[in-house]
Amino acid sequence: MLPAPTPLPPPARISGPDGLSRKAKAAIIVQFLLNEGADVPLASLEEELQAELTLLLGNMRYVDRNTLNAVVREFADELDGVGLSFPGNMANALTALDGKISTRTAQRLRKEAGVRQTGDPWVRINGLEVEKLVDLVQSESTEVAAVMMSKIDVAKAAKVLGALPGDRARRISFAVSMTASVTPDAVDRIGISLAAQLDAEPLKAFKSKPNERLGAILNYSASDKRDELLGSLEEQDAHFADSVRKAIFTFANIPTRMKEVDVPKIMRDVPQDVIALCVAAAASDEEVAAVDFILSNSSKRLATAIKEEADQLGEVSGRKADRAMAQVVSAIRALVDNGEIELRQPDDEEDG
Repeated sequence: MLPAPTPLPPPARISGPDGLSRKAKAAIIVQFLLNEGADVPLASLEEELQAELTLLLGNMRYVDRNTLNAVVREFADELDGVGLSFPGNMANALTALDGKISTRTAQRLRKEAGVRQTGDPWVRINGLEVEKLVDLVQSESTEVAAVMMSKIDVAKAAKVLGALPGDRARRISFAVSMTASVTPDAVDRIGISLAAQLDAEPLKAFKSKPNERLGAILNYSASDKRDELLGSLEEQDAHFADSVRKAIFTFANIPTRMKEVDVPKIMRDVPQDVIALCVAAAASDEEVAAVDFILSNSSKRLATAIKEEADQLGEVSGRKADRAMAQVVSAIRALVDNGEIELRQPDDEEDG
């Protein structure tokens, strides 16, 4: 014969705030806020505190109105008495100071304190450039790479797969079909592990790539000197020279890299006399094509006025021409940096 079940204890009724611990009072405040429909960000608490709070809420049953009012009043009084609050730990302090202190100092402090960067690691991973994601995928197992492909943006994942060797891309694609049973905890651990790898990488002195830095320098060099340097570079490292050429944007690149609808923005930011100087100085076929592109996509009245002004200038010295064309290029670069326009990539030209 089975023993009779132990009767459940009667619901615990709490009367009076005096015997309550601070944690029990905190649980009452949380339940009160939830009942009022407030969005309480409990996920920001440490997991141990979330678990303890949940147990408290599960064990408590009733609180009389006088006790509730007393706890809420005490909580409100404590809030009124707070003059300043601090992050509370090193991880939160580093997060609060993100962008305020140098990256080098922040990384050193993280290593010394043994704290990782807070927040969702997948947001950080998804923000990486395609080239960096390719390197990350190449260094991981097929299974981890499949989870990465499943977590990042679809368009970016497609670019990463397209940049991988065919056999590697096929294995990862097949492994994606096997991720149905992967648990959220496993995905979180993978994200944290990948983010830790990023934190472990040494800081780089330059944000931009070498070809981009050299390309930016050559943008403002005289055309004959630029061609001379590129020719010399091509003899030493043809691959790097090609990447530098793609990073360069000069006056001659305007017809192939700019969109017709963006020309009025140049005319807005560059003085008319500077455009007239460029028109008068255009000598090579590429420069002539560039000024024709600018004028043909401007209003007829403005184009006519610029041509008339250019005719009156006569012959323009090479140095003066370079300065005028560099001013146009600088204006275009500024529009690109501000996100007002977007240049076509050299690869798009070749494909077209």
